[in-house]
Amino acid sequence: MSDVGSVDIELELIQWLQARTGPNVVVRDEVDNHLLEELPTIQVQRLPAGGDDGIRLDRALVDVDVYHSTRAAAIALAAQVRGWLLTDLPGSVTSAAVFSRVTSSPPPAVRPYENTALRRVGATYEIYSHPVS
Repeated sequence: MSDVGSVDIELELIQWLQARTGPNVVVRDEVDNHLLEELPTIQVQRLPAGGDDGIRLDRALVDVDVYHSTRAAAIALAAQVRGWLLTDLPGSVTSAAVFSRVTSSPPPAVRPYENTALRRVGATYEIYSHPVS
């Protein structure tokens, strides 16, 4: 049996989201100095919070930020990502993970960003998963 928390939730979500967005969207865990050249970008980061059941089930809190050239485009892509995560991710199975319940709190909202040449919209998701047996 796999260890509790052995699913790399960031890696799994990055690959899962990239499959949905296609090659015109960058999905990754960190942004860099080339962000303006790589819009739209979706950033996935696990927060130092959440929990587990002590056996297998992991409860991860994950921030998902969308960076885009305009506020409207960032809001639209963040809404699309939210729809995928809330409706398509539960019940999904990858080679490493089984996903169950997903909620968003807070839901997507405009978040400040230092560079005014782009816009950022983010949400925090609570995602339950466990390793594939």
